[in-house]
Formats: sequence, structure tokens, C-alpha cells
Amino acid sequence: MANLDPHSKSTDIKIGLIAGIAAYTMWGMFPIYFKITQDVPPMEILAHRILWAVPFGAFIIFLRRQWSDVWQTLANPKALALLSLAAILIAMNWGVYIWAIQIEQIFQASLGYYINPLMYVLIGVIFLGETLRKMQIFAVILATIGVAVLTIIGGQFPWISLILATSFTIYGVIRKQLDVGAMPGLFVETLVLILPAAAYLLWIYTQGNLVFFKMGSNMTAILMLAGPLTVLPLLAFATAARKLKLSTIGFLQFIGPSLQFLVGVYYGESLSPANLLCFAFIWTAVAIFVADALRSNRKTTR
Repeated sequence: MANLDPHSKSTDIKIGLIAGIAAYTMWGMFPIYFKITQDVPPMEILAHRILWAVPFGAFIIFLRRQWSDVWQTLANPKALALLSLAAILIAMNWGVYIWAIQIEQIFQASLGYYINPLMYVLIGVIFLGETLRKMQIFAVILATIGVAVLTIIGGQFPWISLILATSFTIYGVIRKQLDVGAMPGLFVETLVLILPAAAYLLWIYTQGNLVFFKMGSNMTAILMLAGPLTVLPLLAFATAARKLKLSTIGFLQFIGPSLQFLVGVYYGESLSPANLLCFAFIWTAVAIFVADALRSNRKTTR
């Protein structure tokens, strides 16, 4: 029988909100880490994120006594297939994001995560049969105009933004559909990726191009820190995804790109008039989206 205890439901929502805010705050500050590791090639950083996430994830699994959940997931072909797809998507997302930060495209990365909640809306319409309210349609149109402005006037198609938004949206939807615990699911994802990551590191080592150990003990420790920095926000996000509505997750998502945008300003990235106009359309779309969501939630509550 379903748990109808309102106190339990309220506790779940609070836990989900705390986890979601924590996840997006950590992600919002991530550009700082990739600026610190600026001299390490993006693919090597990606491989270190995967490699060091596995032992740290195993430690958390051990502390939470969730090994039985991991074995059950590995023994479930459907869950393993979906988590493998999720792993590929998140690896793509990480790789493009790291590269974007290193080539001073923090604003484009930020734009991608502003678009992300609107992608959730489109996924709901296309795949889940949901209908859009008028203001949601208006918000999507404004966001589309913003991307078109950057493409046509700025002469810069924001493919980095769109790859980041699309890959992470699909990742979130897959994790939402799976009845797998947050940490066991994440651990399986990193297990799927560890062999390719280790093979890549071994290959660049044989070529004499491995940066690890070459830049001093501080950088070595910082690269190893990529494991915890990868696991903790994803664990928090997976927890939020299981306890909150997709629309609420989309709302919390604005924390991340807002912090990323401020980090971009701090590092002195230049904003062209086309960039500013694009962001103006996106921010307006976001404001309309949030206002409409709040109004809808108030009606539902009443």
C-alpha cells in the first residue's frame, strides 16, 4: 500500500530540496576547479573524474551498506542498459563542459544549463504526452529566439550550450525513470566508464603525454579530488531527482548557471552584444517559466 503519510511526504520534499540546492551550487562553482586545472588536457581531466569517482563511490556504498543494491542492478539487464546509456550521456556532458571552460566559454556553458529546464518541458510534451500552458509556450518561443539571435547576429551557433542542455536533460529523465537508488545507480555508471577511462590514461602514459605526477604533488592531489567532486553533486542530484517533481528540479537548475555566469564575470570573459541579447531573451523566458510554475503550484495547492 502506498505511503500516504503527509509528514513523510513533506520530509521527502525537504530532503530533495536540500539535495537539489547542494547539487546545483556545487555544479555552479565547478568552473573554478577547471580553471585551476587549466594546464591539464580536458580528456585527461575527464578520465581522472571517472577513475577516482569509483573508489570514492565504493567507500560511500560501503558506509551505506548498499552493495546488495549494486549487485541487483548489475544483474538487471534493463537497468544496466539504461544506466550504461546514462553513463555515456553524462561522460559526453562532462567532456564538453570541461573543454568549454578551458577555452573560455563559461558563458556558453551557463547558457546551456539555462536552456536545460525548458528542455525538460519539451521532453515532457514529446515523450510523456504532457500539454503546455500558454505561458510555457511563450517561454519556449523566447528561448528559441535567444538562440537564433546568437546564431544569426552573433554568428555563433551555441552548439556547446545545446549539447550540454540536451545530454543532461536526457540523463535526468533516464535517472527519473529508474527504480535504482541514487548512489548504487551512480556507482554502476562510473563502473561502466572506468575501463575506457583507464585505457585512455594508460595510452597517453605510453605516449609520454600523461600529465598526472608531472606537475607536482599539489596538482596530483587536485586531480584525485576530481572523484569526490564528481560523486557528491551527482549523488545529491540523483537523490533530488527521486524525491522531487521534474518541474521542481528544473526550477532549482537555475542556481547552477547563475553561479557559472558570475564565475565567468569574475574570470573576465567578454560578453558580446549578441551574447547579452541572447541572455536577455533566456532570462526573460526563465522568469516567465518560474512565474507560471509558481502560479500553477498555488492553484494546485488550493
